[in-house]
Amino acid sequence: MKQLAGQSAIVTGSSSGIGAAVAKALAREGANVVVNYPGGAPDAADAVASEIVSAGGRAHVIACDVSQEVQVKAMFAETIQAFGTVDIVVANAGWQKDAALLEMTLAQWRAVLDVNLTGQFLCAREAVREFLRRGPVPERSRALGKIICMSSVHQVIPWAGHVNYASSKGGVELMMKSIAQEVAPHKIRVNAIAPGAIQTPINKSAWDTPEAKDQLLKLIPYGRIGEPEDIGEAAVWLSSDASDYVTGTTLFVDGGMTLYPGFATGG
Repeated sequence: MKQLAGQSAIVTGSSSGIGAAVAKALAREGANVVVNYPGGAPDAADAVASEIVSAGGRAHVIACDVSQEVQVKAMFAETIQAFGTVDIVVANAGWQKDAALLEMTLAQWRAVLDVNLTGQFLCAREAVREFLRRGPVPERSRALGKIICMSSVHQVIPWAGHVNYASSKGGVELMMKSIAQEVAPHKIRVNAIAPGAIQTPINKSAWDTPEAKDQLLKLIPYGRIGEPEDIGEAAVWLSSDASDYVTGTTLFVDGGMTLYPGFATGG
């Protein structure tokens, strides 16, 4: 029996990178998966969905800008129409608009906070509403529902030149914990995954040349850059009954980056 058989999941920002790997991993374990993209050409999202279907899974593509309340509500309504309900939400959509503090515009600040933090709030709120509306289905899951917030090692590691991004991820940590505390009595589990350096298009400049890769590896005690599949496997575990006693926790998947390797020899 697959761990997530019969369950339905929304994975936001799942047309590429970490989100695509999470969507495929959940589908491999039996979940019906909504592949979400923010709008524009659907080609990449369609490709992820086609791969899931070719492997024997079920996928449904939905365009939604998670920073827009009306669109988030519509995404949940369409998911319920397609799959009957929602059991798992992985609030993964996020982006960077990098600038030094003195050059950062208010628009850059707001754009990142709107997607990375407000978008996760909107998805978590709609998820809880649907879990409570649907009620328990113990043959599918011991929990009423599962929410996974995609955070970052930068919820704890300051990041000069990325103050908007780091602030959004620091906000994700306490948002996740506060929601988890509030909804735990309903048997809803809320956790976060904090990736470290993962080989995705968003950070290609950090690993695409031997010199850049060398510098990056100095920050990773485990000695390798993460793959999107590392995050997919973590998401499967947090979505499954194997982690049923885990809520309000951030799982760091970072090869030891948060061990502050610069201090390994005393700093």
